[in-house]
Amino acid sequence: MRIDVDPARTDPAAVYRLLTATVVPRPIAWVSTASADGTDNLAPHSFFTIASVDPPVVQFTSVGRKDTLRNVEETGAFVVNFAPEGLFEQINATATDFPRGTSEFDACGVAREPSRRVKAPRVAGSPVALECELHSTLRIGDSTVVFGRVVHVAVDEAYLTDGHPEITRLRPLTRLGLDEWGTLGGIREIARVPYQA
Repeated sequence: MRIDVDPARTDPAAVYRLLTATVVPRPIAWVSTASADGTDNLAPHSFFTIASVDPPVVQFTSVGRKDTLRNVEETGAFVVNFAPEGLFEQINATATDFPRGTSEFDACGVAREPSRRVKAPRVAGSPVALECELHSTLRIGDSTVVFGRVVHVAVDEAYLTDGHPEITRLRPLTRLGLDEWGTLGGIREIARVPYQA
């Protein structure tokens, strides 16, 4: 027997818990930004995906008005740093609700490196960094979807096989429900079936 839920008649927090426990696993955009006055910010966002390939655009959602969103609006740029399993504790620590003006890089001991095309720094230990310029934002209810045009990609060659990122080396973290996180499990391969009339 199913339980029926009407989002319009349910506490939004309960709807959030239901959605985040069933829309899984979710990739993590570990977003670094810089404020207009130069303070670095770093935070994970688990509502993240590709919006377009040509031009290359990625998107993440800020639930509420967090420092990440404010910084992107002020400077027009951000970096999506790949979130690998090996940096699990640091990624989680940067989700702390620090006061505005606090650098999560410094507070959480995350090493930074300069970006090539944008002001915001990259996470030095992340195997892939997508440097983005703001394309647009879209406000939906209490959230803002941020679209960023990828203007530079930096990939650690140690994570490549024949020029292609190797998933067993990348070992991505994902978000599940509650305080649950996912790691790379079994991998299955199957070719797409072409249509034949």
